Amino acid sequence: MLLALVVALRSHALICGGHRAVALENLALRQQLAVFKRAARRPQLRHRDRLFWMLLAKAWRDWRTALIVVHPDTVVRWHRQWVRRQWARRSARTRPGRPSTDAAIRTLVIKIAAANPLWGAPRIHGELGKLGIEVSERTVSRLVRRPRRPPSQTWRTFLTNHVPASGSMDFFTVPTATCRRLFVLVILAHERRRVVHVAVTDHPTPRGLHNNFAKRFRGTTHRAISCTIAIRRSTPGRRRRRRSGSTK
Repeated sequence: MLLALVVALRSHALICGGHRAVALENLALRQQLAVFKRAARRPQLRHRDRLFWMLLAKAWRDWRTALIVVHPDTVVRWHRQWVRRQWARRSARTRPGRPSTDAAIRTLVIKIAAANPLWGAPRIHGELGKLGIEVSERTVSRLVRRPRRPPSQTWRTFLTNHVPASGSMDFFTVPTATCRRLFVLVILAHERRRVVHVAVTDHPTPRGLHNNFAKRFRGTTHRAISCTIAIRRSTPGRRRRRRSGSTK
C-alpha cells in the first residue's frame, strides 16, 4: 500500500512538471510488472487490471506502445463489453414480461362474460371503458373463456366421404366454320375422373340445362340436387342467375 502511494505521488509530480507521457508510461509498465510477478505461467488479469487499461487507453494516446501483457484489441474488447453491460443494466426491466392484470379486473371480466354469453371481447372492453377501467381488448379476449366446439371433420374427410356424388361442370362456347356459336356443357365425375355427360346446343335455356343436370344425377343417393345456372342474354354485359329447382 505504501509503495502504491509513493508511485502515485511520483507520477503526480511528473505530470505536473510537464512529463505526462513519461508518467503514464511508467504507470503502465509498473502495473504490468505487478501482474507478471503474481502470475505463474499465464498472467491472470483481475477486474481492476482491466479497468486500469481501459482508463489508460482513454487518457493516453500511445498506450499501445507500452502494452505487452495482452493484445491491444483485447483492451478495446474489454471496453466494448463494459459499455454493453452498462447499457443492458440501464435498460433492463425490473420484472420480465408484460405486467400482470389485476386480480379484480380478471374476476370482473369472467363475471361479465358468464352473465352475458353473447357478448364478445369488444363489447366487454367497451363496458369496462365506461367504468373507467383501462385494459386492452386483447387482454379481455384472453381472459374470456371460449366454449369448446364439438370436433368436426376436416375438409379432406368431407371430400373423401362425398366424392362419389360430386362432380364438376364446364359451360363454354365453340365457334364453327359457318360463324355459328355452339354452347357446350361438360360434366365430369370426381370419383373416376371421367366425362359422364356432354351436351351441345345453339340456344341454351334454363329448362334444357336443368334437364341435363337431372339426366346426369338421376339415381344418385341424394334426394335433391340444387344448382345455379348462369344465362347470358343477347344484350351484351347483362347476366341473370336463376336458381333451379330440386330433382329427385
